[in-house]
Amino acid sequence: MTPHLIVSDLDGTLLDANHDLHPETVETLRLLAGQGHHLAFASGRHFRDMLAFRERLGVPLHVISTNGAYLHGPEGNLLASRHLEAELARELIALERHDSVRLNLYLEHEWLIDAPEPRLLAYHAHTGFGYRVVEPASLDGEGVGKVLYIGEPERLAGLEAQVRTSHGERLHVTYSTVNSLEIMAGGVNKGTALEALLATLDIDSEHCLAFGDNLNDTEMLSLAGEAHVMANAHPALFERVPVARRIGHHAESAVARHLQERFSL
Repeated sequence: MTPHLIVSDLDGTLLDANHDLHPETVETLRLLAGQGHHLAFASGRHFRDMLAFRERLGVPLHVISTNGAYLHGPEGNLLASRHLEAELARELIALERHDSVRLNLYLEHEWLIDAPEPRLLAYHAHTGFGYRVVEPASLDGEGVGKVLYIGEPERLAGLEAQVRTSHGERLHVTYSTVNSLEIMAGGVNKGTALEALLATLDIDSEHCLAFGDNLNDTEMLSLAGEAHVMANAHPALFERVPVARRIGHHAESAVARHLQERFSL
């Protein structure tokens, strides 16, 4: 048996409609780990926000968090990290935006936000992870893995255009949902983190299965030998990764069911 690396996005992909792991998914991943395959989560979520899901599984699992800014091993050890340059982070923090757009910063150990947003806490209810409200002007920009703007798509489009025009490839700009504009250091994405993980495990990309549903999964899916896009995925993702196989809906445990078929579980 050739060990494979199975890496999956969480929201809209591996998690169900309630942003939780379905029992069928848990059982499937446990069986694969028992057969000697390697597992990894890859998400825009904070590392601490992903721990509850790893603990539910109870098997060794690598974690790519904050869209690739951090890579942790099964024991929680930090294997790799890359932050925004402090100067760039300060510029993004100070970028003029509409009052309805929330500024979020992901640091290694913390999630900061510029104003309370109860709806976001509900989104993370299954993990218990929460933010700390801060005054943006008080921040020095050090140690920022990701800057996240949350707001209406048309307002985010204006911010995206400014950032791309001003900084180009010095920043990696993507979306995890239509109302979540995510900005990391240039070259930081799930794909580069996956490449580092494959090297650590000494596994060829052809023996990697990846699953995703949104634009921030593009590089990861492009690297994997077996790429899979959810039926509920962002329409542009099918165009960006045309070789990917389309599978079912995340609310129907499509990742687990495909893995059961692929590995004859």
